[in-house]
Amino acid sequence: MTAPAAATATRSRLRLVVIQALVFSLFATLLVRLYYLQVVSGEEYQGRAAAQSVREIVVQPTRGLIVDDQGRPLVTNRLTWVVSLDRNVLDKLDDHDRRVLLRRVSRVVDVKPRRIEKKLVSCGAEGSEPGVCWNGSPYQPVPIASDIAQRKAQQFREQPEDYPGVVVDQQSVRAYPQPFGVNAAHLLGYLSPITEDELDAAEGDGDRSVNGASVVGRAGIEQQYDKWLRGMPGYDQVDVDSMGRVIGDHDRVEAQPGDTLVTSIDAKVQSVAEQQLHEAITTARATRDPVTGRNYVADSGAVVVLEADTGRVVAAASQPTYDPSVWVGGITKKQLSALYSEKSGTPLLSRATQGQFAPGSTWKPFMTAGALTHGYSPDTRLDCSSSFRVGNRDFKNYESGAYGSISFAQALEVSCNTFFYRVGYDYWQRFGSDVGDVDAPDPLVAEAKKFGFGSETGIDLPGEASGRIADRRWKRAYYNSMKDYYCGIADKPQDSDTSDFVYKFAREFCVEGYAYRAGDAVNFAIGQGDTIVTPLQLARAYGAIANGGTLYEPRVARAVVAADGTVVRNIAPKKAGTVDLPDHVIGYLDEALKGVTRQGTMAWRMDGFPLEEVPIRSKTGSAEVYGKQSTSWVASYSDDYVVVMMVSQGGTGSGTSGPGIRKIWEALYGVRDDQVVPDRAAIPGTTLPGDLPVFQDNGSILPPARSKDD
Repeated sequence: MTAPAAATATRSRLRLVVIQALVFSLFATLLVRLYYLQVVSGEEYQGRAAAQSVREIVVQPTRGLIVDDQGRPLVTNRLTWVVSLDRNVLDKLDDHDRRVLLRRVSRVVDVKPRRIEKKLVSCGAEGSEPGVCWNGSPYQPVPIASDIAQRKAQQFREQPEDYPGVVVDQQSVRAYPQPFGVNAAHLLGYLSPITEDELDAAEGDGDRSVNGASVVGRAGIEQQYDKWLRGMPGYDQVDVDSMGRVIGDHDRVEAQPGDTLVTSIDAKVQSVAEQQLHEAITTARATRDPVTGRNYVADSGAVVVLEADTGRVVAAASQPTYDPSVWVGGITKKQLSALYSEKSGTPLLSRATQGQFAPGSTWKPFMTAGALTHGYSPDTRLDCSSSFRVGNRDFKNYESGAYGSISFAQALEVSCNTFFYRVGYDYWQRFGSDVGDVDAPDPLVAEAKKFGFGSETGIDLPGEASGRIADRRWKRAYYNSMKDYYCGIADKPQDSDTSDFVYKFAREFCVEGYAYRAGDAVNFAIGQGDTIVTPLQLARAYGAIANGGTLYEPRVARAVVAADGTVVRNIAPKKAGTVDLPDHVIGYLDEALKGVTRQGTMAWRMDGFPLEEVPIRSKTGSAEVYGKQSTSWVASYSDDYVVVMMVSQGGTGSGTSGPGIRKIWEALYGVRDDQVVPDRAAIPGTTLPGDLPVFQDNGSILPPARSKDD
């Protein structure tokens, strides 16, 4: 062998050795890695593989019931067929098959394919639409339609090969039994899906009672007591194959149902209140207003019934109202717009707790209390003339005529404005004739604040309005906030878009809009001007007169009860304060308001009512508002209850609200043919039961032991 040939052979052998070494190294590395994966890290990767084949599906809890004082259900649950789509299966389909499937599903559930696509988008993802997108787990089938007819649900189940990824099951949704036909929408509230921000906040607080598929309370006691009503979700862990199809159960954590909320609402009284408010509004709209020559608009109204000694809410009606079931299964944009529409009367607004109106003459008892504790006496007599001049303006009586020299009690009976004008003007002259002094004392303003006006009552309902005391400080603050706007109008030449009144008002406001003048003081004394109250505030204040001076935070809820009947939480009446009035002043007011019912402005509506057995105290009011028709008020109370009715732009107090007030009192005490028939009273025993309803082992709820439901 020649030298070159030997060298070549040596190099070949060397290459072979290198290749063999390299192959051996690779096999060694592979074996070491295999040993590491199977032996060293085997358990870890086995767990990961198992986790990939197990998915967790949230099982929503059954929401707690809401019942009235007798255990009658106001809000329950019902089962509905829900169609959902599993996005994990859909994602494995090509575009053509996906479109075909969505069109096929669309025809059955009557939901457009485009909207189904929107429902399938995760909230926060590109193209997501708030209120439509999916906020739940990516492994959870996405609901696209609810309240599906059973025959349609069966169609999906009987032909699964035509509907891959379609899941059909029964879910629990809210139902409204409406005992005695009650609506009570503003008291009960409604539910809607949890938002992304709410879910993030709950997770940050460690709250496991909600998840991306939860619905939560949005108004009324559904919102106020949501954490008790919602329950605790459960979880189903299921095994799935590579296509995401469920092949078996893995594990389950049972959902815990929500607690039952017992309220002080009485369905019978609530029903009567709603019916009478509806009738008052309907009658007013058919009645001609002698001032404008048009029928009354009667655009809204409210009724509030409280238990005088506790502040518990027995009934609260508001018009216009809405059907709370419209929220079940999702609400359309058109339906939502109608609920917020001013043209429709803003049905979502509760006039009982959120509506704010001038109180008119129902204000006068509180002004009487202020006067009788600041220099005036029950023996005081003032002139009830037909008008009272302040500066160059005559302030006139509205409901009453001229009665000459009369007492406070008589002034309340006939609702004499000029009597109270004189009281308000007297205090203004004595303490506040300096129009720029925001600290000038005013006994009437101070008394109104003692009765809780100008601040929230603290009721256990969200969104309560605070009303407004239009005193000197308020007027100065309003001037400071609006002076630039009105001065801007005043400085410009008047144009065709600016009326003479607006232009003149703007010039005067710009110069001295801060001034608290005598006209403000006399208007305040009769519940006119810029002072506004809610019907609930007025009812609570009359309750303080009825019970001797205690202001309560009104309560709708009485107790939270677990599914097994255990009382989780008692919700006791809460004292908010005391109106410090001498007994003789409260007694004087009480007798004077009896006089309003017996021989005053409310007497013609209570003729024949058994007042000896059931003494009713009352005060009527007709509040004038610039540019609108007068607001009708009647505030009344007995030894047990307070009843207030208001109809906005509805006319006079007794004329419009009087008949409804009487009907409610008749229902409360069982008055038939002007006789008290206790067995016919809406509430057994004529007072709210002291005990809770009885929760049976079989899940049924019975009235409190002493109660008898006819």
